[in-house]
Parts: sequence; C-alpha cells; structure tokens
Amino acid sequence: MEDVPLKIMDFLSYMETIKGKSKLTVQEYYYDLRLFFRFLKVHKGFTDEKDFEKIDIRDIDIEFIKEITLRDLYSYISYASRERDNIAASRARKVASLKSFFNYLAKKEKSINYNPASELESPKVLKRLPKYLNLDESKELLKAVEGNNRERDYAILTLFLNCGLRLSELVGINLNNIRSDTLRVIGKGDKERTIYLNKACVEAIERYLKVRPNNRVKDKNALFLSERKQRISPKTVQYLVKKYIKAAGLDTERYSTHKLRHTAATLMYKHGNVDINALQHILGHESISTTEIYTHVDNSQLKKAVDSNPLAQVNMEDNE
Repeated sequence: MEDVPLKIMDFLSYMETIKGKSKLTVQEYYYDLRLFFRFLKVHKGFTDEKDFEKIDIRDIDIEFIKEITLRDLYSYISYASRERDNIAASRARKVASLKSFFNYLAKKEKSINYNPASELESPKVLKRLPKYLNLDESKELLKAVEGNNRERDYAILTLFLNCGLRLSELVGINLNNIRSDTLRVIGKGDKERTIYLNKACVEAIERYLKVRPNNRVKDKNALFLSERKQRISPKTVQYLVKKYIKAAGLDTERYSTHKLRHTAATLMYKHGNVDINALQHILGHESISTTEIYTHVDNSQLKKAVDSNPLAQVNMEDNE
C-alpha cells in the first residue's frame, strides 16, 4: 500500500487499528481511494497517462485534497458507472469509502475545513431476497456426504446449515473455541460472539474429533484440518461444498458456502420462530437492517396470511 499518498496510508491505519475494520474492508478502501485519486489526476488534467495502473499519486498532498469538490466526487462515481460498468452496489461502496476518508480528514485529523463528501448521496441498491436451500434440499445435501473425510465434511456442512457461520469464521474455529454446547466465533472486525450448538452440531463435532489427526499436525489448535494436517483453507471448503451440492443434485451455480449461511438464517426464522434480535446476534450482524433480509416469507406464508383474514369466508350471498 505504499503507492498511495501519506494521507490515505494514515486513514487506512486508523480504520484498521482504531476502528477495528477487517483487513478485507481496509483493502477495499485502499482500492477505492487509489482509483479515485488516479481518476482525479486525469480529470483535472495533471496527467496525460490513460493507463490508470501507471498513474503515480504519491505526490498528492493536503493542498490538492482541499481543492476537491462535490462535483469531482460525482464525476468519479459517474466514471465508475459509465467507464467501469460498476453496478449500484459497487458504486455505493465507493461512496462509503469517500465518505469515511473525508470524514476522517475533517473530524479526526481536522486537516480540511470543507468536507465535499458530506452531501454525497449513495446510489440506491435494491435488496434482493437471498437464495437458500429449503428444508428437504438441506437434508439431501447432508445425505450426499461421503468419502475419506466424511466426518469432517459432515461437521462442516452441519455447522454451516445450523449456525449460519461465515466461511472465514468456520475456517478460523480453534479447538479451544468449543466449550460443551457453545462455540466462540471471531467475526468481522475481530468481533467476538458466542453461538449455542444444537444436538446435531455437538454430535457431528464429536464424531469428527474421534478421527481428527493428532500426530504431526501443523496447526494443533485448528478444528478442521486439511489432508496436509494444517488448518483447512477457505478454497478447500468452497470446493467440498460445491462437490456435495452437485452430488445432491442441486445447482452449483445457484448455491455456495455463503448460500448455506442464508439457508441457516432462513430455516431458523421460518421454522424456529426465532426472534429477529436473536437472529442478528447468531449471524453477527452489526445492523439489524442487514438481518431483516432473512425475514422474507414464501408464497405459502403469503397465502396463509390472506386466508387467515376473518373476512376470508364472507361472500356476497351471506349479505343478501
């Protein structure tokens, strides 16, 4: 990240060390802001270079930043849409990056008096209903597990489908994170939460631990190990999930590890009558608005709601 101005480096350090943002989020800030300042150099005529990868922005200082206007920001977002074909969600992320950066300069560093991003609006992002497996499809997925790593793979799928873990959270589970029927999870931004394990999860983990390698293990505290006896990688987990999705006769293009998280959340809400606040904690969502996407209802529930109306059985003949 040494190819960006000092102000950006300071901002990225602040977001990671003080605000506790994940490395992935900080990296996204880095990419967004680097592209923004490269665009500005072209936009303001400071370079004739058309290849953005070759544009050096390390010379940008606070005086340059003070001249940035709201119009410049919208020009950048327009460029992202028109020239880079960024969808609304990608443009919204760029807006969030700009707002965070200029807010840092104005309120934390106090190096600028005018914040051009304060009135910057984010493009509307339509919320789409999450794709998920229904109850029968989930059971078929579990039935499809076989092979030399059957106990391990079954435990992985069981945790995904019952606990709604993120891929990174599952891969990062350590043996000492498990206490009887509880699992301590380190989620986004290194935030810790406790998830209670149901009977299926406890039994799946116990069966796996009976066959889990103990000799010459490189990551002794890692729960899930690869063939090389080291912590299983996200890529390996993605591969085995796709393999069993295919074996279960399901669409590998439609479903993935993250869709199993959607499945867990939907099944808990639909069949378990789980309170949305409890669901928010289980999934580790910072905002409850993120959790609300799982409170969607299917067509049968919509029909049941309409049929339950007390006027459902009243017809014209009853009023004659």
